[in-house]
Amino acid sequence: MPRRAAVLLAVAAAVGAVGGCGAKDAPPVDDACRSSPGAIERALARAPAPVTLPSGTKLSECVSGARTDADLQNTGLVLTRTADDLAGRAQQGDPHAAVALGYLVGAARRGAARTNGIHAELARRVESAARVLASDAGGDDGGDGGDGAPGLAGALERGLRAGEATG
Repeated sequence: MPRRAAVLLAVAAAVGAVGGCGAKDAPPVDDACRSSPGAIERALARAPAPVTLPSGTKLSECVSGARTDADLQNTGLVLTRTADDLAGRAQQGDPHAAVALGYLVGAARRGAARTNGIHAELARRVESAARVLASDAGGDDGGDGGDGAPGLAGALERGLRAGEATG
């Protein structure tokens, strides 16, 4: 019997070791992803150039790396507040806010696309802030591409493309 018990213990240890090799815990979400909208906005100042947080984390990694309910909630809260603030500034005529908002939306889409689908709601909420700006573009009379809504819609689109590509 002692030999059988030793064999069973050895098999259990081997199974545990093999199971542990591929089942490493995902790295925690970068604190900057959950800290404040201001931290995200400071990083977005570089948009449409590639945007990373001070640690080197991409915004898409903030989305895809949120594994727990708490991470999803906290990251989502910071990103949606950032998107709402940028949308408000863009609606007031700030083209850089429109670029930054587009970049954030693109990065959120990129991050959600690398998950099994549970992050799509977070991306959708970030994206909803940009819909107001995009819908304002259709109601402008001039279409001159200056400081009016069409220019802001173009800025939003530039940021969106950049965020999807490098976010």
